[in-house]
Amino acid sequence: MPDQDGPRADAPDPADASATGDSTVTSDPTVTSDPPQVVDTGDLTSSLDKRKTIIGAIITLLTLAFVFLGIIPKFGSYEDAWAEIQSMSTAALVALGVAALVTIVLYVLPYQAAIPGLKYKPAFVVRQTSFMISNTIPAGGAFGLAVQFAMLSSYAVTLAVATAGIAVTSLWSMLMTLTLPVFGVLAALTTGEVEQQWILAALVGIAVTIITVVALVMILRSEDSARRVGVFGNRLIAPLNRRRADPWDAVTMVMDLRNSTASVVNERWRWVTVSNYLVVLAQFSILWFAIQGVVGDADYGLTLAGAFAAFAISRMASMIPITPGGLGTVDAALIALLVTFGLPESVAVASTLVWRAASYFPQVFLGVATFLYWRVQSARASTVASSGDAQPA
Repeated sequence: MPDQDGPRADAPDPADASATGDSTVTSDPTVTSDPPQVVDTGDLTSSLDKRKTIIGAIITLLTLAFVFLGIIPKFGSYEDAWAEIQSMSTAALVALGVAALVTIVLYVLPYQAAIPGLKYKPAFVVRQTSFMISNTIPAGGAFGLAVQFAMLSSYAVTLAVATAGIAVTSLWSMLMTLTLPVFGVLAALTTGEVEQQWILAALVGIAVTIITVVALVMILRSEDSARRVGVFGNRLIAPLNRRRADPWDAVTMVMDLRNSTASVVNERWRWVTVSNYLVVLAQFSILWFAIQGVVGDADYGLTLAGAFAAFAISRMASMIPITPGGLGTVDAALIALLVTFGLPESVAVASTLVWRAASYFPQVFLGVATFLYWRVQSARASTVASSGDAQPA
């Protein structure tokens, strides 16, 4: 299951928000699980580029059609895959449901880790709504970001704390995606199935992770070292700035990132990291139970290590910013990898479809429900506030 609920490439940098409101960073924010305050969400979509959104939607639909109608059928027919799915036992379906439920429960923890003091219930509402938006709306990063800020504000989370939490959640999500192929290749080594492109992907992931961690450490160490990172960043983006009417300033972006995230990263990076890996393992458990349910008593030689390798390496496809949450691209990569590790094509297709159904649709539907719940609570809070204002002094 994709874990892409942070800002997408087309979304504004959350660190920039610190310049528009409360810039105080605190490790003990005042947050509550009380009913939401009144929040005006009428302009949530004002930051969206409609033309970019329409183009993104067209590209997404074409990509999905190409993957699900062109690529996946080459591995096995949907009819054969459906026949495999129908053979799943009741016990396998129960195990799959439990794994999906555990994943939903754990999915909130990284958000709580990045936003100290946020209660589970409001964190659950925001996190599930964010998942729904980020994984269903093409080029919907700006809209998802605006909704997150509005929802967190309604739960009395200050702008600075919300900015830090969203930024850290997005950064760690990217780091998880980069480091997973490394663990995947290590798992693949135990099976004897290792291909050169997997090793290359792992090496790229290691390199980018090291660069990111070193840069983050320098940014958090001191203001002087943070500025040096920004100056170096300006050199890297200089060719891009020549074509922009409003050039990016890496120094400003780096200092904003430092000011907004320093407290959270310094104090809670361990819990943020552990909670993210717990979610990853829970997501993998859905795939494993899906495979076991489809395979049944048959023995195709796929080991736990091989299944994890396929899962971890396929996550690299989620870095391709074409479809929401890697929908379709991750599926195609996962099917190919499962076949490489021993599953018949129809079984690999069936297992992937079951995994996608169990890991994707429950959270999407749940996200719709949490968003509607939040809107109802906001309307009620608005009514109560209006009634209070109408009372005579």
